[in-house]
Amino acid sequence: MLVQSLREEVLEANLEIVRRGLVLYTFGNASGVDREQGLVVIKPSGVDYDKLQPKDMVVTRLDGEMVEGDLRPSSDLDTHTLLYREFPEIGAVVHTHSEYATSFSQAGAAIPALGTTHADYFYGPVPVTRPLTDAAIGGRYVHETGLAIVRRFRGEDGGAPIDPLAVPACLVAGHAPFAWGRTPQEAAHNAVVLEAVARMAYRTLQLEANPQVVTQALLDRHYFRKHGADATYGQARPERREKA
Repeated sequence: MLVQSLREEVLEANLEIVRRGLVLYTFGNASGVDREQGLVVIKPSGVDYDKLQPKDMVVTRLDGEMVEGDLRPSSDLDTHTLLYREFPEIGAVVHTHSEYATSFSQAGAAIPALGTTHADYFYGPVPVTRPLTDAAIGGRYVHETGLAIVRRFRGEDGGAPIDPLAVPACLVAGHAPFAWGRTPQEAAHNAVVLEAVARMAYRTLQLEANPQVVTQALLDRHYFRKHGADATYGQARPERREKA
């Protein structure tokens, strides 16, 4: 089989979002990309998670052309492949219909950065796309979903441009969240944290209708302590220990 190790990583990412309660029945999917070979591995459509094995993962090219697999790929394939083509820094994508993040999607509302838990993972609000037009919904709907995410991150819909690695998630208006990362494990991790901060934000908004967002200083302090060359969170990398 092609890309065996990536199949195993993608399967584990799919199982992780189930374990963490982000998926009801088959409402979700995870994928990963092998950039060197130009191959995408993704969960098959509508198959129960407890029946999945690495061999069941579907392999396609970056344009969605089937390469290997006996099952149909996820119905969200065109969104995943478009994000891989447009965001070359990412290596995996996770899509769920997790309860709280989806609630923000359905409200057409971004998740504001209200505290340091959010700031540890997302360098600013988690954005929401503009609603799709009737023409987009009636056309290449799944492809248009990916385009809506890309437009939001490029600032083509009126908002400021966003670095997809600094804010590794997006809410699709009226739909649900997509999250991503450099690896399938990281993408699943980001999807889990996204749901946690969405739940916290929802509850905060119940207590205070107009809460203050974190200051830029606090956002910087928490985000950069976990990300970047000078990150201090966790155990030092070997090269940093040698310099210390």
